[in-house]
Amino acid sequence: MSNAHDLPENVAGLTSSNHCWNGVHVERHEYTCTGRVLFPVERNQALTWLGAQLEEVGRDYIEARLAPDTPNPHDYKVRPLYIAPADMALWAHSSDARYLKCATFSFDANLLQESLGIADSLRVIDVPRFRFSDDRLWTLIGLLTNAIGDPDPTAQLYGDSLTAAIAATLFERPKEAKGSQPGLSAIQLKDAIGYLEVKMPARVELAALAQLAGLSQSHYCRAFKASTGLAPYQWQLQKRVERAKNLMLNTNGCLEDVAVATGFADAVHFGRTFRKMTGATPAAWRLDKLT
Repeated sequence: MSNAHDLPENVAGLTSSNHCWNGVHVERHEYTCTGRVLFPVERNQALTWLGAQLEEVGRDYIEARLAPDTPNPHDYKVRPLYIAPADMALWAHSSDARYLKCATFSFDANLLQESLGIADSLRVIDVPRFRFSDDRLWTLIGLLTNAIGDPDPTAQLYGDSLTAAIAATLFERPKEAKGSQPGLSAIQLKDAIGYLEVKMPARVELAALAQLAGLSQSHYCRAFKASTGLAPYQWQLQKRVERAKNLMLNTNGCLEDVAVATGFADAVHFGRTFRKMTGATPAAWRLDKLT
């Protein structure tokens, strides 16, 4: 929570959290406001900025402006998104705002495109875009910001995959359907499984897996899922749960020990994930299998 003395006029509170995936600095901000707001948006102007308004309450919508006295010329759209190229100043304005939850993504466009192996680009991020709509992009952004602060090792692959999907949506030209999606070769799949098993339950970056296969991250995600039926982060989580089952059946370790051994923060986190994936609590599952 920011110090109230440092906040703009009529902004009563600000809570922020952040994480970095694939070189993209992802931030989630929640503003509590008490009326008319007008303030410069603090951001690194050396980087491209993508913004999404996730939730807002008030008698007037908050808008991005290029100057404090220049209203946004575009009509409000549901699930609004914004793109501001590097070196562009921005202002936030509303005649009456009460609450805003938003996400911001800051990145070096050239480095991100290079790291993800995206060669053919529309370069739409070189042009400012205010209040445009893209439901797929908005949904991906919401999922990614919800992962901020998740200590689970699988969150790394999950966030890497989402940033790759977001970048592909921003950069790549639409691809024509060409039948079934090709998967990984037998050697690529063997390398992937071996790497994930050796690293388990530690965090694994999508970039490392993609590099093993010699593919871009966005293409790797599609190929891995075509080969296994699961996204890389889903595969990793499933294998951790399978290892936990093995430990519960073949050792006398308590659930806390099993949780730690399989990379979960604690027994509560482990139990919540286990029940979501199996339909039973770890204790109930263990009792059923051992009796």
